[in-house]
Amino acid sequence: MTTEGLDRGIARLAIPAFGALLAQPLFLLVDAAIVGTLGTAQLAGLGAASTIFGTVVGLCIFLSYAATAAVARLLGAGDRAGALSQGVDGMALGVGLGVVIGAVTFAFAEPLITALGTSGEVTPYAVTYLRIVAISFPAVLGVLAAVGVLRGLQDTRTTLYVTIVMVVVNLVLDIVFIFGFGWGIGGSAAATGLAELTGLLAYGFILLRNARQARVTIVPSGVGVIRAARDGVPLFVRSAALRGVLVIAAAVAARLGDQELAAYHVTVTLFFALALALDAVAIAGQALTGKSLGSGEVAQSRVIARRIVWWSVWLGVGLAVIILALRPWLPQWYGDDAQVSALISSALLVLALLQPMAGIVFALDGVLIGAGDTRWLAWAQVAVFLAFLPAAWLVLVGDGDVADLWWALGWFLLVRTVLVVWRARGSAWLITGATRPR
Repeated sequence: MTTEGLDRGIARLAIPAFGALLAQPLFLLVDAAIVGTLGTAQLAGLGAASTIFGTVVGLCIFLSYAATAAVARLLGAGDRAGALSQGVDGMALGVGLGVVIGAVTFAFAEPLITALGTSGEVTPYAVTYLRIVAISFPAVLGVLAAVGVLRGLQDTRTTLYVTIVMVVVNLVLDIVFIFGFGWGIGGSAAATGLAELTGLLAYGFILLRNARQARVTIVPSGVGVIRAARDGVPLFVRSAALRGVLVIAAAVAARLGDQELAAYHVTVTLFFALALALDAVAIAGQALTGKSLGSGEVAQSRVIARRIVWWSVWLGVGLAVIILALRPWLPQWYGDDAQVSALISSALLVLALLQPMAGIVFALDGVLIGAGDTRWLAWAQVAVFLAFLPAAWLVLVGDGDVADLWWALGWFLLVRTVLVVWRARGSAWLITGATRPR
């Protein structure tokens, strides 16, 4: 494949993937905008419940990543029927795991919300939302897996279309349930749950249509579901370690002071909003690398890795320019506290400098996930988590500010960069074939 052809392939996968990733936050924005009309307590309740909902989704993202790598390998090896079967097993795992997590969340909704420190007025609204949305966890996690399957099949455009439909369904049902039926915050949770169910049904139909076209019969296999669960364990460990870094960073910011916490919240939210673009390129790397190794193309896999890094680094440079361009005005958008604005402004400089390095991390993370090198990634992320702890401690005991905390996160990114570059330069991840040996 020529460089021009590879660039077209990356763009074909990354652009729709970015649209789908961007559409996902619209769920929260739509809910927040409509629930906000009910009152401050209801909006705060939505925020508390969404924190737990987001944590579950973040920890279960392995369902999507593992499916992408496995399906892409089988597709590259010419086994489309096997790829579809693997995808169905992954979806079955997602639905089954969703049943368990949903039941636990429903049963322990009140203590989970109380642990967040919500007030007596906010807690009932948060518990109501969380219990209702917990019922939809089988659909939520099934959708995560289905998205990974279609990415593995080199189809990110369909995931964009389905996501848009889900957002529209959520918006319409929000209006009907809250303003039409007067169900309050429970109506918002029901709308989100039914939107997720719509997505699950749509993906199920799409996979069945693909199976019919391939003239194969696909049903979940107990052995396949167990294999999918086993393959997902390292990615779960990776996600948990990454979440641990973010939780500690937020805890450090909280202990530095209310103004520091507010400034950190603004900057970390901006970081993740911009990271959607880097994540879209990483998703293209997952799909292309998995397919390339599945077809036995080692040299091509190295070319893909280099090109994905090239795309991501230059995208990181562009994101840095955006941050610097917004810096004179963005701090004032978040209130009139002069100290908070000053803290945001200083942190944005560090954040801008980190973007190209973040591009390397996202790119090679995606390539290695696509290669199925998940055990190494799990251990590497645990090592990075441990490396971050002394940096966070120094910020805390040194009475630092938000910029210092971002320098600590920069150390976290640097260690992670060194590790993934070292791994990518080697050959241990370049294992070819329909499945990666365990």
